[in-house]
Amino acid sequence: MHVHILGICGTFMGGLALIARAAGHRVTGCDAGVYPPMSTQLREQGIELIEGFEADQTRLAADLYIIGNVVSRGNPLMEAILDQGLAYTSGPQWLADHILPGQHVLAVAGTHGKTTTSALLAWIFQHAGQPANFLIGGVAPDLQVSASYQPQRRHFVIEADEYDTAFFDKRSKFVHYRPRTAILNNLEFDHADIFPDLAAIETQFHHLVRTIPASGLILRPAICPPLDRVLARGCWTPVHSFGPEGRWQAQPDPADSRRCTVFLEGQALGLLDWDMAGQHNRDNALAAIAAAHHAGVPVAAALDALHAFQGVRRRLELRGIRRDIAVYDDFAHHPSAIATTIAGLRQRIGPQGRILAVLEPRSNTMKLGTMAQRLPASLMLADQVYCYGQADGKQSLGWEPTQVLAPLGPKLAWTGHDLPALVAALCANARAQDHILIMSNGGFGGIHTLLLDALASAPQ
Repeated sequence: MHVHILGICGTFMGGLALIARAAGHRVTGCDAGVYPPMSTQLREQGIELIEGFEADQTRLAADLYIIGNVVSRGNPLMEAILDQGLAYTSGPQWLADHILPGQHVLAVAGTHGKTTTSALLAWIFQHAGQPANFLIGGVAPDLQVSASYQPQRRHFVIEADEYDTAFFDKRSKFVHYRPRTAILNNLEFDHADIFPDLAAIETQFHHLVRTIPASGLILRPAICPPLDRVLARGCWTPVHSFGPEGRWQAQPDPADSRRCTVFLEGQALGLLDWDMAGQHNRDNALAAIAAAHHAGVPVAAALDALHAFQGVRRRLELRGIRRDIAVYDDFAHHPSAIATTIAGLRQRIGPQGRILAVLEPRSNTMKLGTMAQRLPASLMLADQVYCYGQADGKQSLGWEPTQVLAPLGPKLAWTGHDLPALVAALCANARAQDHILIMSNGGFGGIHTLLLDALASAPQ
């Protein structure tokens, strides 16, 4: 079968393309701005990429057009597909129809931590000698790619996103996956561009819960009122909790927060000794250990795997050190994630170094200002705060950073929409042993490289 993928350079659709290719299909694709690293990864797999969405791509005579959720009505190629009555489907539906049947699907859902927990879970299977298929919204160095598929494997780990499926299917992506093991990491309001309120997201999560069999398992944090409401609407599957007060717990070593003992119902199962700090990472680890355990991986094997885990790119990823100043990249783009990321870095470095937090409010929810009033509190643990009030080359924030972040007082060091000026301000203010934490869910104009180069060349 020849499939042509619209919106192929997004992480999800690019991963789907790799899976389709591994399943034996001929795969081509298009996007507006065919860009690396996904474009490089796809071309290395022999996948032809086309720039743009011109209508003449129907001449490819694909058997099926797989439509990404970046595509809307008015897209020239989509209009041609509709006019000519060609076969099309969404990415999640294609997975449900062609790949997931017969697999033990382990889905990782939640507002935060999906990518890290999915990567942890896929790595546990691989390190334990039971490689799983996977589709993850990021790349872990241990896994090397964001997606992998071999038909003979029994398990499929998937990052289960609550964002809508396609312009013609407004259900959340995850309702298509029919998991047997489901991790519900947490639940907060997000995606204000498609959901009017938290209740609407809870409804989608309940749709997911309705698809999980009685022989399956739901894993959830012990304390999360929105998930309480979701499950109170009906649940037909065993539920196990993790985290503080949960069935699965991790007790940190008082002398080293990266070491903790894992407990199941009060019984110690072993020591988790790894490179990731913070309660949120312990919770992610517990969820992954418990999910793998449900699929038959011994806890001891999971602990061994996590000891060797090298993290996920763009999750508090150290991009470089210049003049004894560390520069990090993180995907945090929601107040809760921002607060958790800064707290995790503070726990890692201790009280000595300063944290210079650099925020690009780039997601639709952040640009709309829905979460703006929560930002000052989420940034309070930083020593200095810099806010770049522009995204994708347009000054498009629906709120004024200087006003919204005023409660930070003297911690607010800079706001503006001039990237060179931001880099210059950071270079002028940073000093030895500082930690510059850059938070954005986009490329941020290549600020990490620009900043590292500027720090290296600045007079000392």
